[in-house]
Amino acid sequence: MIQSMEERRTIRKYTHQDVSSDMLNNLLRVAFRASTMGGMQLYSVIVTRDAAMKEKLSPAHFNQPMVKTAPVVLTFCADFRRFSQWCEQREAQPGYDNFLSFMNAATDTLLVAQDFCTLAESEGLGICYLGTTIYNSDKIIDTLQLPELVFPVTTITVGYPAEIPAQTDRLAFESLIHEEMYHDATPEMINEVYAQKEAMEENRKFVEENGKKTLAQVFTEVRYTKDANEAMSKNLLESLKRQGFIK
Repeated sequence: MIQSMEERRTIRKYTHQDVSSDMLNNLLRVAFRASTMGGMQLYSVIVTRDAAMKEKLSPAHFNQPMVKTAPVVLTFCADFRRFSQWCEQREAQPGYDNFLSFMNAATDTLLVAQDFCTLAESEGLGICYLGTTIYNSDKIIDTLQLPELVFPVTTITVGYPAEIPAQTDRLAFESLIHEEMYHDATPEMINEVYAQKEAMEENRKFVEENGKKTLAQVFTEVRYTKDANEAMSKNLLESLKRQGFIK
C-alpha cells in the first residue's frame, strides 16, 4: 500500500492474485462520487476479466503485455447515450450529439477514472493508464460494441503489483504553477525546467540509442511524431463522427 501520493508509481507487472469483484465494485462505487457535470454522471465502465476478451483488446493497445496479464482491464467511456435515452423516454428532446457534449462526458469520465486509481492504490493495488485508448478508439468501439454517444476515453489495467519500479521523474513544482494568470517561460526558464530531465542517465542513453542530438528530438522525431499525431487525430475525429459526437 502506498503511504502517500508522493510515493505512487505506475505498475505494469502484476501477480496472479485475483482482484475480487466485491473489492473492485466497492472501489468503483466510491469513485462514482466524483464531481460530475450537472449531476448527470456521463460515463460507463467496461470491466474485462475474460482472457479471450483481453486478447481481442490487446491489438488496440499495441499489444502491451499488461493488457493480457492484468487480472482486470477497465475501459472508462464517455457516455451520453444513457442520459439521452432517459430524456427521450420522459418527453424531452436531447441535444447532446455534439463536440461540447463529448468534452463534458470525457471530463466526467477522467474524473472518475482518476478517483478510482487513487482509491485502488490506497488498497494496495497497482494501476497503469493506457493512452492508446484514444489512439485506436475505432478498434475498441468494435471490440466492446459501443453504441452511439458512447466513446472510450481511457483504459486502466488493475492488479496486485509484482514489481516496485523506480518512480519516473516529474518537472519542478514551480514550473507548473502560474499565479493569477499564465506567465510564458523565457528560454532561460525552459533550460532550467528541463535541465534535470535532460541530465538523467537513462534519458542521455535514450538520445544516444536513437541517434539524436537532444531529448526533445526523441519526442518529436521518434516517440510522438507529427505524422503519427495527425494520423491518429484523423482516426479520432472519424470515430467521434461515427459515435455521433460530431456531425
